[in-house]
Amino acid sequence: MYLVKTPFWLRCIYPSLVWRKLNDSNKIYITFDDGPIPIVTDFVINTLKMYEASATFFCIGDNIRKHPDVFKRLKDEGHRVGNHTFNHLRGWATDDREYLQNVAKCQDLVQSNLLRPPYGRIKKSQISLIKDAYPDMNIIMWDVLSGDFDQKLSPEKCLENVIKHTRPGAIIVFHDSLKAFERLEYVLPRALKFWKSKGYIFEKL
Repeated sequence: MYLVKTPFWLRCIYPSLVWRKLNDSNKIYITFDDGPIPIVTDFVINTLKMYEASATFFCIGDNIRKHPDVFKRLKDEGHRVGNHTFNHLRGWATDDREYLQNVAKCQDLVQSNLLRPPYGRIKKSQISLIKDAYPDMNIIMWDVLSGDFDQKLSPEKCLENVIKHTRPGAIIVFHDSLKAFERLEYVLPRALKFWKSKGYIFEKL
């Protein structure tokens, strides 16, 4: 069970987290979780380039370790990178100190002041520990969840999810993972084409 559009009440429970970036200039913020990996992340980079779009990639530390060349390409192409923990830990099911250590292990590789908790699951105690350890760290959530990870979801419905709910200032989540690739390959170029036709500007966080 997941919500495509983040409800107001959830933003109120975690007000210190970044859910969207309101603006009056039609900017939206496309993000990708779980890479970098060959083929999928390369497809994303190539597709973004076709639409002159910048994006933010929340990287798993172990994937950076395995695929440093893909990670280097992300940065060389001008995209922003963020911390997604080293082992994609689910915060609600992880001891606080273990979680912080895993964030730190990824941070050694990614060197970013952006963090997205995997699954969006993070305890308030973990938020506090992270803020103490990294005072300039911004914990980034989202406004629109594409659902591309959902293997029961059709590519057409995935596209509808992002087009229907995107507004100026939206932070939109896709996944550059093998699990999501069938939907991502269909949705990303079509969504970018639609957004560009509506005058949206693609910004990094």
